[in-house]
This record gives sequence, structure tokens and C-alpha cells, in this order.
Amino acid sequence: MNFISPNWPAPPSIRALSTTRIGGVSKGVYSALNLGDHVDDDPNSVAKNREILKLNARLPSEPVWLDQIHGTRVVEATPLSKLETQTADGVWTNSSGVVCAILTADCLPLLLTNRKGNRVAAVHAGWRSLAAGIIEHGVNVFNEDPKDIFAWAGPCIGPATFEVGIDVMAELGGPKRAYLPSQSPGKVLANLALLAQTRLADIGVTEFYSSEQCTFSNPERYFSYRRDGQCGRMASLIWIDAAGDSK
Repeated sequence: MNFISPNWPAPPSIRALSTTRIGGVSKGVYSALNLGDHVDDDPNSVAKNREILKLNARLPSEPVWLDQIHGTRVVEATPLSKLETQTADGVWTNSSGVVCAILTADCLPLLLTNRKGNRVAAVHAGWRSLAAGIIEHGVNVFNEDPKDIFAWAGPCIGPATFEVGIDVMAELGGPKRAYLPSQSPGKVLANLALLAQTRLADIGVTEFYSSEQCTFSNPERYFSYRRDGQCGRMASLIWIDAAGDSK
């Protein structure tokens, strides 16, 4: 399998990664490591892929998967949460061994933790949820000084390919430097990672790190809904490892 590991100074107790499409058993447009069970892939293949992920990433438990709807709800995950799927676009926990998960295929996956290493969150930041305040909701669950929070943006559609209308730009807001002219009339190119970084900075989170990986531009490594339409999903995961200090 092929994982992306955050390049951030998280405490030793924190484990985090983003998957690619490499290493699973799904076929066709879902090839190969599709982890989404809502995209019309063979359910048996998705289940096998999730088992492959759990084994290869040495996950302490089955991830807490969400029914994501591009909203702003952030839910708490406990050791019992994996027994039911909750509708939300963010998940957090302070329980060790509970794996918070977000599925994406162009949207920005944002992983959060704190300096103490005793709380983590995963946020699904597509443009709709970003504009509505999902990042602010994700940071709020920490209930502490934002300067003690670390944020990492995983692979998403990049600033050279994420074309949006002027109406979307108006909803997203942010600095002018987050947008570049597009060759399409009435369109601009938006920088999702920079928009997320700006929103974080506005609420005091300055420890921001990014994979700087574009899903759209790398079809061999990433699924991309904008590029392909029907496709699989990658996962971004974060959890607290109780034995982290000894590894």
C-alpha cells in the first residue's frame, strides 16, 4: 500500500495518514483501493479494501466512517461509535485507539490535533462545508488556545485545476491571492488549501501544514471526482496511540 504521512510536529502519541488509490482489490473506475461504500462499487471489494487498510496501517480498530453531506456537523467518536454510521462532516475523539476517518476524492481532508496529543479530529472540507464553517466547528471541539492546535491538509484538488464560478468565490471569501484567473469565462481557479489555512489563521491556528498533493493532476495515485465523475474515495485517518511514546 501507499500512504501519505503528515509532515507536522505532532506529539508521539498521534498517528495519522492519508491513503492513495494504490493497493486494493476494486476494479475499473474504482481501481484499486476504494474505501467508499457509497459510490456503487462492489460491497465485497470495499470491505476487503477496508480490511487491507486496517492490516497495513496497523489500525487499532475499525475507523469511524461518516455519512458525509457537505455540512458543518462535527461528532464525537467513542469506542462504541463504529457500531453506527453518523451523518456529519467532522469527527473528533479523546479516546485512544479510536480512529477518526474522512473520505475524499478532491475535497480537502483536514486533520487536527493538539500540543498535548490527547485529542484529534478529522474534517471534510469541500468548498460548501468550508464556506459554511466546518473548519471553525472542527477547531471548536478542542476548547483550548488555538495556538496549541496543529492542522494538516491532505491531498485535494490543487489550485491549478480547481475551477469555480464567481458565485462560489463570493461564498468562500478569503484573500485575493487564493484565486487565479481561469481561461473559462466567469470562472476562477481556487486554492482550497490556502483558503483553509486562512480560515485557521483567522481563528488563531497558525501551525498549518500541507501535503501539497493535487488529486486531479495525478490519476495514477489519486481518485478525483472532478476529473473522472464516477470514482472511488481515499481516506484520511487520525488516532491517539496509547503506546505512542514507546514507538
